[in-house]
Amino acid sequence: MRLNAWLARAGVASRRGADELIKSGRVTVNGQVGQLNTIVEPRDQVALDGRNLAKQGLAYVLLHKPAGTVTTAKDPQGRPTVVQLVDSPARVVPVGRLDADTTGALLLTNDGELANRLAHPRYEIDKVYVAEVQGEFGEAVLQKLRRGVEIEGGVSAPAEARRVGRGRIELTLHEGRKHQVKLMLAAVGHPVKKLHRPSYAGLELKGLAPGASRELTRVEIERLRRATGLVG
Repeated sequence: MRLNAWLARAGVASRRGADELIKSGRVTVNGQVGQLNTIVEPRDQVALDGRNLAKQGLAYVLLHKPAGTVTTAKDPQGRPTVVQLVDSPARVVPVGRLDADTTGALLLTNDGELANRLAHPRYEIDKVYVAEVQGEFGEAVLQKLRRGVEIEGGVSAPAEARRVGRGRIELTLHEGRKHQVKLMLAAVGHPVKKLHRPSYAGLELKGLAPGASRELTRVEIERLRRATGLVG
């Protein structure tokens, strides 16, 4: 594991922050000053400013993100963040983003390899959204969404789309472009009024009130790792 990833996993700093610590010469591995390309093996001893560090265990948390929270660890505007809502002894960060006004399933973890794979379109991880939209729509709108629509950055990948109530559309995406659902629905003439993500990568919010979180089960973690090619 690269030294910056090791430091992030230890809860010392983000990877970018860890890079700065390494470049300043404050980090040693087995008594030697660490470099950006230093690889840390399981038996190695890492220290910061002469103080030995212990790597944290992997943590996986599912949060029911409420409206009004931002999907970052810190916010310069002082808004509440999703990290503040999670009670975890490990330093976890969100996988992907949800807009401040969007609610729903959000995974936070310190497993960087899994997080990177979940965010990569190659693994076709399901992201299920339910949108309340302006105006009524018919099958023609759903067909457009299923084929893909022209949005900022190019045509969206085909999505699963179905009507789930009056003025309500359920979309299942594998992409994760910024504001993608809102852009897609605006492109077909039905801007989003309210957006919720009930499911992410097969993880559902059953029993979780807005703002509440829980640790993933071993079965759920193994399923995620299998879906991203990390096991099996």
